[in-house]
Amino acid sequence: MRKNTPLVAWLGDDFTGSAAVMEVLHFAGIPSVLFTEAPSPALLDRFADARGIGIATTARAHDPAWMADNLPPLFQVLAALNPALLHYKICSTFDSSPARGSIGAAIGAGLQVRPARAVPLLTAAPAMRRYQAFGHLFAGTDQGVFRLDRHPVMAHHPATPMAESDLLRHLSAQTDLPAALIDLEDLADAQPRLEALLDQGARILSIDGMDAASEAAAGRLIWDNRDRLGLVAGSQGVEYALVRHWQDIGMIPPAPPAASAGAVDRIAAVSGSVSPVTAAQLDWAAGNGFTLIAFDARAACGSDTDLRSEETRATRAALAAAAQGQSPLVHSAAGHDGPQVAAFRQTLATSGKDPETANRRIGQALGRILDATLRGSGIRRAVISGGDSSGHAMRQLGLSALVAKAPTIPGAALCQAFGDAPHDGLEIALKGGQMGSQDYFGWIRDGGGPRDPTRKAQP
Repeated sequence: MRKNTPLVAWLGDDFTGSAAVMEVLHFAGIPSVLFTEAPSPALLDRFADARGIGIATTARAHDPAWMADNLPPLFQVLAALNPALLHYKICSTFDSSPARGSIGAAIGAGLQVRPARAVPLLTAAPAMRRYQAFGHLFAGTDQGVFRLDRHPVMAHHPATPMAESDLLRHLSAQTDLPAALIDLEDLADAQPRLEALLDQGARILSIDGMDAASEAAAGRLIWDNRDRLGLVAGSQGVEYALVRHWQDIGMIPPAPPAASAGAVDRIAAVSGSVSPVTAAQLDWAAGNGFTLIAFDARAACGSDTDLRSEETRATRAALAAAAQGQSPLVHSAAGHDGPQVAAFRQTLATSGKDPETANRRIGQALGRILDATLRGSGIRRAVISGGDSSGHAMRQLGLSALVAKAPTIPGAALCQAFGDAPHDGLEIALKGGQMGSQDYFGWIRDGGGPRDPTRKAQP
């Protein structure tokens, strides 16, 4: 029996972003859990005090037909818990297209299960340097803040490159639902604008966000209208906004300080990210106690025997590094323009395999390598880097639930995992490709936790 009705239940389009929602709620003092698949009643009972409950998927890597088959049953599991708000969690850089990770298709699937007068769409998350102004999304990097269609990563994303920063224009290719904008000027007194848009028949309401004031206003608008707007889409910015509003009205107290989980001598990590942010993190790790082991992604384009052979080679190298006191870090790429990626694309083009299948096989292989490395070395702390890779790799570990344990930068916390032996209790961080400080892998080895505020945490 549940002790409390959930405040929020969320269905995530990838594992890293799903964990980020759980992190926002947990570090605000709201007990929360993320499941890696639909939980059994017994597993739900294990987390009976949770006020935030999520299920992670790999929807971002799939087409609308897959979503139509797989998302409604998961929405139904969460809706049956009667949460105040049901949230479809998207990437804070709006990764999507009509053919892959369609946000429009996901919203349609959610409305089948929880009908709503309209669906708020809140993508901005200022704590993560994600900003929306007059409908256009901006994202920060170490080079500055860029409009999404000029972003050095997202404009060249290998799967869903962004050629449009106006989110409703981008979304219009994914859904026929009428949409409208609640912009920064509206947010000062947003209720009249909301009523007008509802009267006009708007079904998706994109909401701007730039700072604490606009974030709190968005949280207030969503929470005060939850009876009519009970299905929400957006990044973890939804939870940031709700938490800020709940704190403003005294519904929850100020967040307690978060602590480190403590340092360990070694961790094990795998990375399927092609982001230049991850490439810089790999460079740092190579000089700071990590052994970098290149995984030849071309094997994912061949036979099962080819793939298993490459897994065996990489696993042996990882175990050898661990035996020498190093932290093994197996990676399939070092940046989107490196030789590993070029070689993979060339092989993929002649293999007859589709990119979705090949990428899934890479993620699964990395998960099996991590599984074998942890089993063989006794290491009890791990990192999986890459949004799509995290979902495929996590499922190789037999883990069913995650609870946040120690923060790093927003969106990439160290968590405690629960599931089958031998990995029950494993400490693990799921990091999106664009997330984290240059020394992120070292920060996880140190246990996460607060840092000197004068130290730059994210490049």
